[in-house]
Amino acid sequence: MPFVDPVTVFAVTALVGLLVVTAGLLRAWLAWVALKERELERRPGQPSPERGSPEGAARIELADLRERIRKLEAIADGLDH
Repeated sequence: MPFVDPVTVFAVTALVGLLVVTAGLLRAWLAWVALKERELERRPGQPSPERGSPEGAARIELADLRERIRKLEAIADGLDH
């Protein structure tokens, strides 16, 4: 049986340990990035491509309310648009 140098064993063990720690840190980093992406997707008030901006929806709702008020005032004045 050939003699294995203790320095070589230590170096290989340290390298394997470093690889294990690096892989664990990479996995943790990727999980953290995925978590932050989910948080950004669920953030209220942020415009999304399929929904549009909340400011635009608020403007449309205000315009609709103004039109209803005009119609009610016209009915109250007896003009009935």
